Amino acid sequence: MSKPRIAITMGDPAGIGPEICIDILNDPEISAQCNPIIFGDWNVLQACAEKTNKSFNVSKISAPEFSGIQSPTVFDHAIIDTSNFSPGTADAKTGRATYDYITSAILATQAGKVQAVVTCPANKEAMQAGGVSQPGHTEIFAEHTGAEKFCMAFFSDEISCSLVTVHCGYSEVPALLSVDRIYDVISLTREAHQKLLGREPRLAVCGLNPHGGENGLFGNQEEENLIIPAIEKAREEGMELLGPLPPDTAFTASIRESIDAYVCMYHDQGLIPVKALAFEEAVNVTLGLPIIRTSVDHGTALDIAWQGKADPSSLKSAVRLAVKMCT
Repeated sequence: MSKPRIAITMGDPAGIGPEICIDILNDPEISAQCNPIIFGDWNVLQACAEKTNKSFNVSKISAPEFSGIQSPTVFDHAIIDTSNFSPGTADAKTGRATYDYITSAILATQAGKVQAVVTCPANKEAMQAGGVSQPGHTEIFAEHTGAEKFCMAFFSDEISCSLVTVHCGYSEVPALLSVDRIYDVISLTREAHQKLLGREPRLAVCGLNPHGGENGLFGNQEEENLIIPAIEKAREEGMELLGPLPPDTAFTASIRESIDAYVCMYHDQGLIPVKALAFEEAVNVTLGLPIIRTSVDHGTALDIAWQGKADPSSLKSAVRLAVKMCT
């Protein structure tokens, strides 16, 4: 079987995306597993390589024709003018470029020209300034692929979790929860881990409130009215579930050892333990899409951009997982 072609979007040009993409292009282990194609700007990558003293000797193409590619390549979108560009400073221009790389990669995957998309970090403020209405990668992919049921998830050997709600304020979370939404995220999580593990996964579902609501003492009985009914519905279909677990004890070592993935009610409930335990290895995955999409689990790190300090570990993990999901 030929190696899969993996589209890697460069992320915000002003951030660490270009630097870690260069590391991927120079990694023989990655090129042995797949044919990485960077969706970005050739001149940005070249300028970043020069500034960080990295090797950059990779072919480029200017049209999405990848069938004959057998080595690391750059699909040059030629959007950013490096003579009028400041690394470490994201703006409307870089935000719009980020969006264009993403949508280009989605189209290439839908057309079967690449087998998966891996995304480098985007700057949400810059994308909004560039006229992008969606709050993040997950929503962009869902809209452009027509996915109706989808969720953000994070996979690592140490801890994996899926999120019922994502980019919203804490005060908005309870109103966004429903039995159907929680059940859908449980189902998406089960399906993804079934494929990766080859067996029925063991899942843990977190409560929303301190101590799991303490029998209605805290919150508005979200556990009793929303989370427990979703768990019971999933159990009726043969899923192995714990919960709802009190969030403050859900992530102890003994519980982590007994389950394969968590279902969390909001962004930081899942992301704090993930980033505390597996910051360099965790991979962001969008479940429920008709295409494969993985991503790094960190931001654009504008404060260290183009300084040779960025760690490509998360991107390498994201590429490896994308390859595994292609098989």
